[in-house]
Amino acid sequence: MTSAPANLLAVRDLLLTYLNVDKNTVRSQDLEPAEVGIVGDPNHKGGYHCGSDRVVPNDYSVVESTRDSSGLTLDASALDVGLFTVASGGSTHNLFSFSVWCVAQCVAGAADTRDIREIIYSPDGSTVRRWDRLGKRTSGDSSHLFHTHFSFFRDSTKAGRDQTPLFRRYLIAIGLLEDEMSTEAENQIANLYSGFFYGGSSMGRTVDPDGAGPRSASNSLVAKLDYLMLRMDALAAQVTALSNKDFTDEQQIVTGVLAGLPPEKIAEAIPPQIARDVADELSRRLTS
Repeated sequence: MTSAPANLLAVRDLLLTYLNVDKNTVRSQDLEPAEVGIVGDPNHKGGYHCGSDRVVPNDYSVVESTRDSSGLTLDASALDVGLFTVASGGSTHNLFSFSVWCVAQCVAGAADTRDIREIIYSPDGSTVRRWDRLGKRTSGDSSHLFHTHFSFFRDSTKAGRDQTPLFRRYLIAIGLLEDEMSTEAENQIANLYSGFFYGGSSMGRTVDPDGAGPRSASNSLVAKLDYLMLRMDALAAQVTALSNKDFTDEQQIVTGVLAGLPPEKIAEAIPPQIARDVADELSRRLTS
């Protein structure tokens, strides 16, 4: 029977984690578990909420794209998201603004939207629209005034491809989730700084990269970057200076080579014409 795939369950868990109950934010309407669905109820006949056991003849979720026909399994390949309202980052966000944001990402061709076939949504709670990657349809039924439908190409579901990045980006954008990449980058820069210059922690040290007075390296990422660039510039200048120097002593090289060769080897290395010219010149000087 039709089942919910792990990759869409991960999206469901992510949304419920941050849009259901969080004491750190003020909500007037939480997203409830019953409002985030993957497998269609018994009334669903065909479509992306159904797996191979429940599709119908000429099902649009199978026949309109080879990505669907080649990826058909018992897994459903859709996600419904219900009404919610959340105050975060000084703004209020809800299902409608969430849907508009997701559609905008699809229109812009964001890499993490490439597996989305369609989004059926309402931008305002009064009209229903559909963004369709294949350009087949532009609207949907009135139930989408109260929930937003995401269809994923079935081959991506079959492959178990991670679908959380888009939704994670949304949560970051509205301030409910910290940008883990930024935190990781800052940690890497701090580790590079301390390891490169001190072989350990830079806690408590101060730098003055621009002459503006010491700043705590442990508390200022900008100070670390400034000082790192300062040191790298100095290193580059030293490399440039060295590259402009000529470390080759040709005479010493020639002397060393000749010292290691016996006379007969030197004679063998001289071309015959040059040898004759040298002999003639010596004879001329001896008889003059």
